Amino acid sequence: DLKEKDDVRRYRMLAEEIARLVKKYRGSLSGEHGDGRLRGEFIPLMLGEHNYNLLKEIKKTWDPERIFNPGKITDAPPMDSHLRSQAVRKDPVLTTTFRFPEERGYLHAVEMCSGSGDCRKSSLIGGTMCPTFMATADEDKSTRGRANILREFLAREDKKNPFDHKELYQIMDLCISCKACKSECPSNVDMTRLKAEFLQHYYDIHGIPLRALLVGWLPRLYKLALLVRPLSNFLMRQALFKKMIGFSPERRVPALSPVTLTAWKRKNDRRDAEKKTVYLFADEFTNYNESDIGIKVILLLEKLGYNVVIPKHRESGRTLLSKGMLKAASRVAAKNILLLKDLVTDESPLIGIEPSAILTFRDEYPELSAGMLAESAARLGKNTLLLEEFICREADRGIITPDLFTTEGKRILLHGHCQQKAISSTLFTKKMLSLPVNYSVEEIPSGCCGMAGAFGYEKEHYDLSMKIGEMVLFPAVRSADEKTIIAASGTSCRNQIMDGTG
Repeated sequence: DLKEKDDVRRYRMLAEEIARLVKKYRGSLSGEHGDGRLRGEFIPLMLGEHNYNLLKEIKKTWDPERIFNPGKITDAPPMDSHLRSQAVRKDPVLTTTFRFPEERGYLHAVEMCSGSGDCRKSSLIGGTMCPTFMATADEDKSTRGRANILREFLAREDKKNPFDHKELYQIMDLCISCKACKSECPSNVDMTRLKAEFLQHYYDIHGIPLRALLVGWLPRLYKLALLVRPLSNFLMRQALFKKMIGFSPERRVPALSPVTLTAWKRKNDRRDAEKKTVYLFADEFTNYNESDIGIKVILLLEKLGYNVVIPKHRESGRTLLSKGMLKAASRVAAKNILLLKDLVTDESPLIGIEPSAILTFRDEYPELSAGMLAESAARLGKNTLLLEEFICREADRGIITPDLFTTEGKRILLHGHCQQKAISSTLFTKKMLSLPVNYSVEEIPSGCCGMAGAFGYEKEHYDLSMKIGEMVLFPAVRSADEKTIIAASGTSCRNQIMDGTG
């Protein structure tokens, strides 16, 4: 396109004019990020030929073969050459389930990756991004690597559907959807969302694998399995059953609770008209697998002076999202938004226990919705809180105070949930657990636990999952004494810790 080429040429001329103005007023063209490829050609102008030749001599002395970063700083090519994307490229028109509003579409969301390589770090540096790269040091298992591969294949014109590439499926398969890149990447590249969108398109062409269907619809299957709970729990312990569904036989599959959280609440529904009402989201993991935790949360909130109501709602859709079944997830999201939008307010918020489930209301629901539904989703998301966020909010208001809790001393070692770190913060958990005056809370600098929903259960991912756990988390847990309480807000994290350390 000649017009686009002219635009690029005019941009370069404008940049040169700006460089001369900066030089005239004794300023610096370079800023925090230096010169690089973009401003390299203007260094002789800014520094003068004599100084520039000194730089070239230094570079030549230490790098006579021009191995390190050729064409950067010295002998830099013009800024309108060696462009990452050719001006003549026609971007594919991609209809997506997620809206990608801020990034103006899927391809633009991919191209937010600037290649800074912050995702290429070891576990010693800290943070969560990118767990699979930390464990393997393979470029194609970093956020940057996945973004580059997506960009390359989406720009091809060899297939009618640019998502129809097995190579992409293989690369995206090892993204564990931890969401860390959404907050830790300087460009906030959300590879979890990009992966989920890719999988939906890939499934549209090739069909949804049986294991993905089983995981995606797990909450509905749990409802059926409850009818024969002792038999279901027995089957889920058998190695043959695990192999049949593609799980590692070395994993313990979480058992079904004797009673669901919703069933227990119906039998133990206590309300006081003078108390403030809060709504509890009975997520699919707490409701079916760990109802004892949900029961304790209800008893705690009631003891602190609140009416706890479990409103009518569907599952969160987290299992569907994790497997890229976005069309089904958007229907679940729409149903939950309609059921809860006129019920949940700032004073009567929706409280959740499992971070991956409750944070879908804040993170994915607004991007899966459109029009009026998106506005309702945004309002609902603002009034949706993690349990620890709610307790900290009430503590800040002076409603919940330390004198309501025990003075007994305890030491707690905390592992933070990946999505909580990305969308909220583990500071709320530490603050909540520190309300009892003699509780001592230390957070493990562990990044991701490695389980990541169903990822760690899948037979081909088991070894990598355990390798991630062994980087920081498992050794920290093993080194704790028997009196130390190991705390983790995520059900996947708790199962990973149990499998990895006992």
